[in-house]
Amino acid sequence: MAAFKTLDDLGDVTGKVALVRVDLNLPMNDGSASDVTRVQAVMPTILELSERGAKVLLLAHFGRPGGQRSSVLSTSMVVGDVEAVLGKEIMFIPEVMGPVVEQSIGILRDGDIGLLDNTRFWPGEEANDPDFTAGIAVNGDIFVNDAFSAAHRAHATTEGLARLLPAYAGRAMEAELTALDAALGAPEAPVAAVVGGAKVSTKLAVLNNLGGRVELLIIGGVRAKTFLAARGVDVGTSLCEHDLTDTASKIMDEADHAGCTVHLPYDVVVAKEFAENPESLRTCNVHEVAEDEMILDIGPQATEALADVLKTCRTLVWNGPLGAFETEPFDTATMALARHVGALTQEGSLISVAGGGDTVAALAQAGITHDVTYLSTAGGAFLEWMEGKELPGVAALSS
Repeated sequence: MAAFKTLDDLGDVTGKVALVRVDLNLPMNDGSASDVTRVQAVMPTILELSERGAKVLLLAHFGRPGGQRSSVLSTSMVVGDVEAVLGKEIMFIPEVMGPVVEQSIGILRDGDIGLLDNTRFWPGEEANDPDFTAGIAVNGDIFVNDAFSAAHRAHATTEGLARLLPAYAGRAMEAELTALDAALGAPEAPVAAVVGGAKVSTKLAVLNNLGGRVELLIIGGVRAKTFLAARGVDVGTSLCEHDLTDTASKIMDEADHAGCTVHLPYDVVVAKEFAENPESLRTCNVHEVAEDEMILDIGPQATEALADVLKTCRTLVWNGPLGAFETEPFDTATMALARHVGALTQEGSLISVAGGGDTVAALAQAGITHDVTYLSTAGGAFLEWMEGKELPGVAALSS
């Protein structure tokens, strides 16, 4: 991974204006945030800059206003939530550039924090328009990017500003990039990857990339059924992308050629209907699935075998659950493997990096959110990183 500057590389910032890109796209319920995890993630960066005497101007998007102002999508909606987490008063500034911002900077004292309005109110944001970017940059002395979740977008405030101002990674961005580099950039071998969840079609690039970069590829969830079908297994009425079995076969062949072992379940949990604790529930060998049954989780023998495999690994990347974990008892394999991963990580034998919405929810359900080495909440950016793509917001920090 290319080198990037962090807050440790900053000199004296007293009185300087720090433009800080953060993710404040919070889930809302009745006018207030239902989850402030994203604010908590960027809190260390904001408070550090504030304590060092910078005038901190926060840049963030909120929803998808499509280049139009919308009162319900103004970042003013989250000011109270951000203040509550930071424990500091924030000045809301209803623009991102121009005289209003300039005047507000004049009012702010050293160490004060301002929140600019939704960057996506202006078409120039998503277009990465040079004039729009320059209009924002003129009011700043440094640019700090602490929004890895938006780093896969080449927008004005994620990529453009890093070209115009001295650019630094915030503490959350720094932690994310360090963890990801440890997982796939320069990992300790052997490396395993768990790729579960829904469709194969949404993870083709991930599977293709990982097959050549890890020693063990563990496939679960709906996509496991497509790979089982590719190996001639009758998966009954399971959700399966039969039109992608040739692609699945090719991925397995290429992984084998690259020295990567693909793990598919050899026992599974099946039922005739997808419901909580159905009467038709049973565990069987993958070759014994009846034509009116669907695979809803991997079985205990396969789960135990995967646990043994992970004992031999030094690094794990995890994206996607093994079964339909939202419904009992089809959460059994995911919960068991998650707790095993947490234990291996805590004893120091495994570096574990996990990410993606369903993965975050599954690990939280298993109670091991704080036991893995790093848990990324950046959905799209994490996925594109797993695909091996260069992320514009990261590349700009390294240039």
